[in-house]
Amino acid sequence: MEDATVAFLEGLSGRGVEPLLGGLTAKVRIDLEDGDATDHWLLDVRRGVIDVAHGDGEADSTLRADRATFEELATGRTNAMAAALRGALRIEGDLRILVLIQRLFPAPVGMPKAAGNRSVGRSRS
Repeated sequence: MEDATVAFLEGLSGRGVEPLLGGLTAKVRIDLEDGDATDHWLLDVRRGVIDVAHGDGEADSTLRADRATFEELATGRTNAMAAALRGALRIEGDLRILVLIQRLFPAPVGMPKAAGNRSVGRSRS
């Protein structure tokens, strides 16, 4: 049975032009740590089109996490920026790439939807 991490990564290739990436061109390596072993995936993004390969290589930015953390990202159980802030997702290279790449992960499940008529942050007249 295929796990959610592999399904997520392999599914990125079939998306075509991904408008969430805003025309990004970069190489991103994802390092999945599992005990002493590290599984490498390369995302070659060219003007928003993603090509995914299972393997090691040079990249503009590297995302490194244990397999369990990445599984949570791939299934929407945690947010990439939150994982990075608590040290579960480590980033090397251009941090702007993380801001764009995190948009590819599903939205965290169980999060309240933002209300359209918010009063927080509004100035009172």
